[in-house]
Amino acid sequence: MTGRRNAARRWSGLRLIVAALVLATQVQAQETPVPLLTLDQDRFFLQSDFGKAVVERERTATAALEQENKRIEAELIAEEQALTEERKTLPAKDFSAKAEAFDQKVERIRDEQDAKARALTEGRDKDRKSFLQAAVPVLGELLGQKQAAAILDKNLVIVSLSAIDVTDEAIAAVNKALAAKPAPTP
Repeated sequence: MTGRRNAARRWSGLRLIVAALVLATQVQAQETPVPLLTLDQDRFFLQSDFGKAVVERERTATAALEQENKRIEAELIAEEQALTEERKTLPAKDFSAKAEAFDQKVERIRDEQDAKARALTEGRDKDRKSFLQAAVPVLGELLGQKQAAAILDKNLVIVSLSAIDVTDEAIAAVNKALAAKPAPTP
């Protein structure tokens, strides 16, 4: 029974692909506007001026955080080595207290650095959301200009004509629309 279901699914998928190819051929042969458009959302964001500014700011902030982490790590290693040396001369009770304080310090610093990394991620997500909110009117305008019914994410489309990909036009349009707005700030 399972074999029949799998075979039916394969035929169903094959029929869908054949129907899409037939539809694509018919759309290409017609002189009427294309009813559906595709957009590569990642490229739309990353190649826009806004996206490039966000990526550059994020690279700078990430590099600064990595440098800070390396500096802190070096300081903690030196402090740990000094503590190890003190172990030889300190009474066990005193060493234990210093070791516990050092462990707490390491945990606190780890939590702080993790919070900074999360803030970077949250900032990236916020910037992307802001970009998409600003881009919706631009995409709506493009949709109207092309007299299309919808803009689909290119990565979710199995088969399409390259003629329906409006990513380059959308990048140019959003750059123009957002040119008057200030670049994203940290």
